[in-house]
Amino acid sequence: MSDDEAWRSGGSPEARAAAVSDIQELMRRKEEIEAQIKANYDVLEGQKGVGMDEPLVDCEGYPRADVDLYQVRTARHNIVCLQNDHKALMKQVEEALHQLHAHDKEKQARDLAEAHREALSRRPGQDESQGPLQAFARVNSISAGSPASFAGLQVDDEIMEFGSVNAQNFQSLQNVSSVVQHSQGRPLNVTVIRRGERQQLRLVPTRWAGKGLLGCNIVPLQR
Repeated sequence: MSDDEAWRSGGSPEARAAAVSDIQELMRRKEEIEAQIKANYDVLEGQKGVGMDEPLVDCEGYPRADVDLYQVRTARHNIVCLQNDHKALMKQVEEALHQLHAHDKEKQARDLAEAHREALSRRPGQDESQGPLQAFARVNSISAGSPASFAGLQVDDEIMEFGSVNAQNFQSLQNVSSVVQHSQGRPLNVTVIRRGERQQLRLVPTRWAGKGLLGCNIVPLQR
């Protein structure tokens, strides 16, 4: 299965890691090319600072005797070729980053849609045989653009289930933190009470521009 097929079938962590590794390799090659371009410019600077456009003949039309013409011409040729390689490589980097971000957004959208489908499929009275669940924590802040925001969490949501954590086994927020750390990149089922109604969400702990893996603050409820 190709990386692209793997992404479409669920965006496995292995496929994403391979894509990130490819981008890192492209960036390594970019740095190598930039170093080579600088080295060739240094050659030109050492030849009386002739640069890329300085004439290589004197005022009488004879080849200049104060510079190494072969070195200058070779360095200029190398710079032109390397700059073309650099331009092509930067296009590859841009396309790879765009594809990676697009796949991430698609996966988040799929997770959210699946969570919404699960919520709509629930019926009143479901799980009554297991006894009513109680909330054990509350969301008191959410950062825009965070995984929590993408999952649909809202301020004042009361959390009944967070992965494997519920009111029966909850002891401290360290329980939630442990589940988050062990579920990075994988969807967690989160059940909340919002304005008196139960909501089922799918939250994927993920590295993002802000702090932590969720981008929200959770406080325990006083029992």
